[in-house]
Amino acid sequence: MFATLTKNTGGGVSPPPTRTLASVPLYPVTVLELDCGQDFDRTRDEDFFAALPPRPAVCLIETRAENAEPFLIRTQDLRRRLQRLLGPADPSSKRLNLRELARGIRYRLTGSKLEQSLTYYQHAKQVFPQRYRKLTRLRPPAVLKISLRNAYPRCYVTRSIAVDETGAPTAGAYYGPFPSRKSALAFSEQALDLFKVRRCQIKIRRDPTFPGCIYSEMKMCLAPCFAGCTKEEYDAEVQRLVQFLDTNGNSLRAAIEDDRERASADLDFERAAQLHKRIEKLDAALRFRPELARRIADLDAVILQRAAEEQSIGVFGIHGGRLAEPFFLRFAEIASQPRSAEHIFKDYLEGQAAAAMSVSAAREELSEHLALIARWFYSNPRDGEIFFREKDWPYRKILRACSRLLNPKAAAEPTTAAEPAPSGNQPPPGS
Repeated sequence: MFATLTKNTGGGVSPPPTRTLASVPLYPVTVLELDCGQDFDRTRDEDFFAALPPRPAVCLIETRAENAEPFLIRTQDLRRRLQRLLGPADPSSKRLNLRELARGIRYRLTGSKLEQSLTYYQHAKQVFPQRYRKLTRLRPPAVLKISLRNAYPRCYVTRSIAVDETGAPTAGAYYGPFPSRKSALAFSEQALDLFKVRRCQIKIRRDPTFPGCIYSEMKMCLAPCFAGCTKEEYDAEVQRLVQFLDTNGNSLRAAIEDDRERASADLDFERAAQLHKRIEKLDAALRFRPELARRIADLDAVILQRAAEEQSIGVFGIHGGRLAEPFFLRFAEIASQPRSAEHIFKDYLEGQAAAAMSVSAAREELSEHLALIARWFYSNPRDGEIFFREKDWPYRKILRACSRLLNPKAAAEPTTAAEPAPSGNQPPPGS
């Protein structure tokens, strides 16, 4: 079931039997396949355009000239876009027209923006390996880095993630992705106010004659620059910051709450009030952290999207910050299968398919996948739903989300005091 792909006409005007284009390569990689195609005959415009569905798609236009590059597009209306590109040219217009060059097309209908973005990215990378980043307009997302290789680490914003030979992040701990550099800076400034980790970029020499900076004067830094602390004390403070980021602030919250309880038991109400204000400061800092921003190596999630086929859900797994090859769960076929929808999800997210996807995805650029994920997550409006893996996968919530996506009108019905809205409370058929 891993990355199961079938011919996807998705409704609309059904095309005539597909004619194989010998000139269109079937790339020897795992991609979202361009699974429909037609030859282009300028003498049969009406039949050609009538066979194209007016739906979102990614399309590759093959050219007649051997030395000419194909033309890769993504569109919200395949028929209308190709009518502009392949229809009769207007002599008075400067609009691009490929009518004289086109030999045939291959395309894939897409049911969501994420599926379209990932399909376009994968094929652009294969067809145009030198300039696919420019075509996809992918920019590495902003992340926070704690450079643990430094003797005195600091936390800062970067768009560069170093990876080892297996594709895993290295040279530090990375947290993100954030919607922008400004957002990452806002969160880091709020978070660093809770710790005494340095913010300067100087080389630490532990020189007692060094004057220090304003943060050391305000007791907001342990000041290793003029030996204001030992190496062990600074390392312990950095580990507190790492635990804070790893646990979404819960490690620091638990420590502060324990101190507050002890202060209250000792009738030291002034200190208890100070600790309560520190918790409020912690909550204010966490409001700057988006739900998606977490340790990159532990970023495991699943995104659910409506598929182009009827009664189907596109499932996009995320493993260690990388997008796995998706699969499409067709609920109309589940009744005839021995496994339930929950078992199918478990096989995809935990079984051998997940291991195979992780190995395959390790060859991809981590920053590019994070950029695709961030582009979808921070889009407004955002279609589909996402669920993160904490200790376990929330399978029941995932199945209820499938029900909502398959029945959006029922899910949107208002809830009354006498009778709650039924959608989303029951899993899809066959689960």
